[in-house]
Amino acid sequence: MTSIPGLSQALDPDLSSCHAEPIRVPGAIQPHGRLLVLDPSDLQLRAYSDNWQPTKLQAALSRLKAGTLATLAPGAAPASLGAWDLGGEPWDVSAHRTDQHLLVEFEPASPADGNEAPIYSLTRVFLPRLQDASAIEQLAQLAATEMKRLSGFGRCLIYRFDEAGHGQVLAEDLDPGYDSYAGHHFPADDIPQQARALYLLNHFRLIADAHYTPVPLRSEDRALAPTGIDLSQAQLRSVSPVHLEYMRNMGTLASMSVSIVIEGKLWGLVSCHNHAPRFIGVATRLACEHLGQLLALQIQSKEANSQVADRLALRQLTLDMVAHLADSDETLSLLPKVPGLLRFARASGAAVVRDDEVWSVGEVPPVPDIQALAAWVAGQGVEVFHTHQLAAHCALAQGLQGTAAGLLAVSISQVHRHLILWFRPEIVKTVTWAGNPRKNLLAADGRIHPRLSFESWQERIRGTSLAWSPAEIAVAGELRQALTGIVLRRAEEFAEVAHELARVNKELEAFSYTVSHDLRAPMRHIAGYVDLVVDLEKKALSERALRYLGNVKDAAAYAGQLVDALLDFSRMGRAALKRRPVDMRVLVQDLVRELSRQEPQRSVEWALDDSYPEVFADPLLLQVATRNFLTNALKYARGRDPTRIAVRAIRRPEGDGIEVEDNGVGFKMEYVGKLFGVFQRLHQAEDFEGTGIGLAIVKRIVERHGGSVWASGTPDQGARFGFTLPRVEPSATAPPLPATTPPRSP
Repeated sequence: MTSIPGLSQALDPDLSSCHAEPIRVPGAIQPHGRLLVLDPSDLQLRAYSDNWQPTKLQAALSRLKAGTLATLAPGAAPASLGAWDLGGEPWDVSAHRTDQHLLVEFEPASPADGNEAPIYSLTRVFLPRLQDASAIEQLAQLAATEMKRLSGFGRCLIYRFDEAGHGQVLAEDLDPGYDSYAGHHFPADDIPQQARALYLLNHFRLIADAHYTPVPLRSEDRALAPTGIDLSQAQLRSVSPVHLEYMRNMGTLASMSVSIVIEGKLWGLVSCHNHAPRFIGVATRLACEHLGQLLALQIQSKEANSQVADRLALRQLTLDMVAHLADSDETLSLLPKVPGLLRFARASGAAVVRDDEVWSVGEVPPVPDIQALAAWVAGQGVEVFHTHQLAAHCALAQGLQGTAAGLLAVSISQVHRHLILWFRPEIVKTVTWAGNPRKNLLAADGRIHPRLSFESWQERIRGTSLAWSPAEIAVAGELRQALTGIVLRRAEEFAEVAHELARVNKELEAFSYTVSHDLRAPMRHIAGYVDLVVDLEKKALSERALRYLGNVKDAAAYAGQLVDALLDFSRMGRAALKRRPVDMRVLVQDLVRELSRQEPQRSVEWALDDSYPEVFADPLLLQVATRNFLTNALKYARGRDPTRIAVRAIRRPEGDGIEVEDNGVGFKMEYVGKLFGVFQRLHQAEDFEGTGIGLAIVKRIVERHGGSVWASGTPDQGARFGFTLPRVEPSATAPPLPATTPPRSP
């Protein structure tokens, strides 16, 4: 054979990095076959395996050029080109395309079997027996026996992969002299992820002799490296030296594997071993592949039927639980008392969490731990969470394995901490491995080698519970939807009550408006008659009487101001919202110019941002709210020289708005709850004018827009007031009554 530069490194990689080994492009094939690599456009030879005789190579190329391969699509399964005779030797020929090349494989052909071909025997005898099997383990045993008979290998194993990728042997059939691996586990690292991906792409793999010497590919084009040819779908692809060493350590000189693929995932493998080298022909190989497909279909059917039966039983339990809850006003708190809650998830304990409240049944962790777990699950942001190894995912579960090694949880609300949690205790289990899975040790040559021994090695595994079944997980989601439906129905009932309360509130507002309106005239009359008495009888009145009449007039005027303020507050709840985009920059700047003109002699330093958000609001009402903030800042900073007022843009996830900060008298935070109430004042009326209703108006305006207000302050250091409005228009629960007069500015 001719040596190709760089090929020795490709054929003998550093075994410590086998997970990154380029197994799809090894640059070589197994020696029992031949390979041609052609240009798919003109069938020109691009590369070939180094075990061709020149005359047979030319004969093969001539025959290929005489046919047509135009129908082959890139990535499609290899297509048979039939049996060819090359120089008196029969070959089974197949071809497939990659994105760049057309690959033609030649394997030694066996005589045709006619009606006794393996595929016919499989269909006639094995398929009916497979259909009669009642369990997956029985299916696996039938398949192991039939696969061993078809292939002639000395040992056949059927094993499935768990969630971690470890393989568990479900069935085996073996000749005398072969070690039994029934019930054993093989670690996930035995099959690297890239090898698993190849098992999904190419369902059959044969290694006829673990002592083989790879046959390198020779390139006809200097620009094409042999390691640049994708052999992913080639049956002759040379395999990793790590795997060959693994086989030899296992006492296996020939191996065959068939993928068990279910719903696009690698469910398991059929793995056959032989103490001596063994080659099987294409006909037998096709029968083995077909057997793997039949097995996958039957397993899929059995699992689907089992899941359907489980889901039906669980769904009936769900209906029973929902029926108990439907007529109750305490949906979540009643749930632990509902029969079937533990049976629903085969759990030893369950807990219902509603914010800071916890109700439980069965064996559960302490309440503080339940609250901590509920907060952690809520933070995962999923509707249904499940794990049978909780401590491996959540540090909070360390030490809780006795009651909470496994957890299934559903979040009823994505806003509030409303959850249902089911717990399963730890199950200590013993796993029998085929050799110590941690014995891939660093050898003297500086590389990691696969383990030398495959003798049974047992390990006790702790911290795990019984795994949650797909049916339990799915029906937990259905229970969540049912409970959400009950909660929504309750919400609709509460909405009806709220609508009625809103109607009554509107009537009260109308009443207060009428009363306030009717009180304005008497207040004016009182002030007017006081002026008449003073004008007509001033000389006859004593100084004390005049002072008393002055107090009456001031009180009447102040009462009138209160009535006007009450009318304004009433209008804020009755005026219809006429929303549209409002540029806060223009609004703030206009108000600052207006207020600056009102007190030109005063030293006020305004700090305005370069940009403000555009909000969706009623422009007139938004102006009223903003004016209130600015005038309050000016009023309560009176006496400061200079007065400093900053108007900042606020952009938060919940909405946009402004915040106004001053250097005025401030306030104590213990009174912050009173600031936005009607007629609430924190300062003496003689110190600062006003009615104490301005901030209440702001709060009503902002809340009618679906926004929020806030305030903070420090005595003698200033205060901050702000609001945000949502970026999208909130849905109105009840249309406001039309306004009879426009709202007045305070």
